[in-house]
Amino acid sequence: MYALVDCNNFYASCERLFQPQLENKPVVVFSNNDGCAIARSDEAKLLGIEMGTPAYQIEHLIKKHKIAVFSSNYTLYGDLSDRIMKILADFTPKMEIYSIDEAFLDLSGFMYDDLFRMGTEIKSTVRQHVGIPVSVGIAGTKTLAKMANRYAKKKDKKLGVFYASDQNLIDEMLHFTKVEDVWGIGRQYASLLKKNGIYTAMDVTKTPEAWMRKYLTVVGQRLWYELKGIPSIEWQHLPAPKKNICTSRSLGKLTDDKSILKEAISNHAATCALKLRNQKSCAKAICVFINTNPHKINLPQYARSVTIEFDTATNLTGEIIQYALKGLDIIFREGFLYKKVGVIVLEIIPENQVQNSLFDCIDRGKNSKMLSAVDKINRSIGKDVVRMASQGFERRYKLRSEHLSFKYTTDINEILKVKI
Repeated sequence: MYALVDCNNFYASCERLFQPQLENKPVVVFSNNDGCAIARSDEAKLLGIEMGTPAYQIEHLIKKHKIAVFSSNYTLYGDLSDRIMKILADFTPKMEIYSIDEAFLDLSGFMYDDLFRMGTEIKSTVRQHVGIPVSVGIAGTKTLAKMANRYAKKKDKKLGVFYASDQNLIDEMLHFTKVEDVWGIGRQYASLLKKNGIYTAMDVTKTPEAWMRKYLTVVGQRLWYELKGIPSIEWQHLPAPKKNICTSRSLGKLTDDKSILKEAISNHAATCALKLRNQKSCAKAICVFINTNPHKINLPQYARSVTIEFDTATNLTGEIIQYALKGLDIIFREGFLYKKVGVIVLEIIPENQVQNSLFDCIDRGKNSKMLSAVDKINRSIGKDVVRMASQGFERRYKLRSEHLSFKYTTDINEILKVKI
């Protein structure tokens, strides 16, 4: 048996946690640069605000219904997520963190326990210890557990727990779930299935296995088995190392100042380098890209990228920044107002498989020890307290975050103050 624990409206719930006066009121969290809605409370959803709606399109709703709006506070969300995952790990030794607000629990060792009671205990424990509401779906496969979680939210969100303990309950859930709502079925597959008269998850289980394999490849075949109650998706105890790592952000405002772009590129490259070191990997190449705002059709448009191979695969911050700035020099053009810049490190390999170039003259051992010390300092004192000079300190490219809440749990200067 598997359980899927999912936080309800996670970002919005994190904001409500420290502003309880917003309970039962509409809340919307905007994406980077306050661009569009990426999280909505149930009350905001009822007002017709859809995921991804640009902020300017809902300004009238915000004013009319006094919707509480927030800029993304990923420091806060990440810390609360970490607390929740530590609580979930106490319930079972086998856990797979699926996303910032979801985790699978392997309950195969609890076959003689009351799993519904365990589900309600998980829900109440997270609520009591962290304050975030969660839903729990329990079933025989990961796909069915994911479906059970959604079913719990749709049928009885107040209870928030559904245990598909027998075939009747599984069939009830399969009939209720449309194909586009099945985990692993995207828009194109959903369209294909509907064209062939397959509208629900139950219809999928009645479709011949050979047909699923032919038209939805091995992914569809695996899904077919999962919906039949046969576990077919591998368990990942640790996240798989990333094959490519991208760091990109929209700029706080349009700019033609190359020095601002250099500062942004340097910071993005440094972030990629840190992620490489964290997963003990090195990259063989880097891609740098810049573009103007395509929505500003009255302005000249330009978008360009360039890929550069490293002489030796690396995760050294200074070296990656050096190549990134070289890429910027190649693609930058005067006379344009730029909106977005980004860095992608490519062809990632384990750091113990790096083959040095014959002409490599960098003391990589010395640099690695230095960066290890820098990473340790930054982990203990704060992000980017020690940094490369090219990263700057002004953050002139900083995103617009006009509705950013405090870092209540990670910054001593922003903790809640209670007046007695």
